[in-house]
Amino acid sequence: MHRQQVSSIAHSGHPIAAPLSDDSVHALLDRALPRGDARLLDLGCGSGTWLVRAQTARPGLRAEGVDNDTETIAAARRAVADAGLGDQIAFHVEDAAQFASQHLYDVVLSIGSAHAFGGLLPTLEAAARHLSPGGSVLLGECFWEREPDRATLDSGFTPDEYDDLATTVDRVMADGWIPVHGHVSTLQEWDDYEWSWTGALSRWALDHPEHSDNGQALEAAAAHRTAWLHGYRGTLGFVTLLLRRTTRP
Repeated sequence: MHRQQVSSIAHSGHPIAAPLSDDSVHALLDRALPRGDARLLDLGCGSGTWLVRAQTARPGLRAEGVDNDTETIAAARRAVADAGLGDQIAFHVEDAAQFASQHLYDVVLSIGSAHAFGGLLPTLEAAARHLSPGGSVLLGECFWEREPDRATLDSGFTPDEYDDLATTVDRVMADGWIPVHGHVSTLQEWDDYEWSWTGALSRWALDHPEHSDNGQALEAAAAHRTAWLHGYRGTLGFVTLLLRRTTRP
């Protein structure tokens, strides 16, 4: 069972592939997109959930998404069709870090995709290349709520993988960005996300006992649940920042 298949099933029961509630997603999009005719780019769009939500609420939006996984983009296109949006959202099967466009965008979105760019600041550097003057970046990234203990590190993390929240914001500001809004995911949002992640994968395995991937799905869910409950719960945080540049790059 390959990683993308696991992720697709695990995220099927949650409103977004991040520890954010429906209300938080709507509030963040309202902050980021006060104009209904804006041009929006999602770098590392996954199955396109942010784009579908944004486009559904703002029919005049001009939205595009980039992801390097063909199956994920295929799922995104199905989601757009299921939402009755026709061809209103354009998708590109490309490396988000290398994506080039003839357009500049009012808002560039990148939620939980910093690994694809090589870290927090490279993600902002990539986003800035696509940003219209005065535009905004909506960035979602993990941070340490507290110093990671041995249980957290044993669940697959390294101490320097993330900074604390204050240091994360300081680094962003030192790079020439100003936060104009932010949302720190609550423990409830994290718990809802993790129960949904492990539950969706477990449910799929229990509903498909004859499938050859059944055992691997249960193992993946159990490993993730253990890492969460016995490791990073309450230690790993998630912040979504709405940013504008102080100076042009």
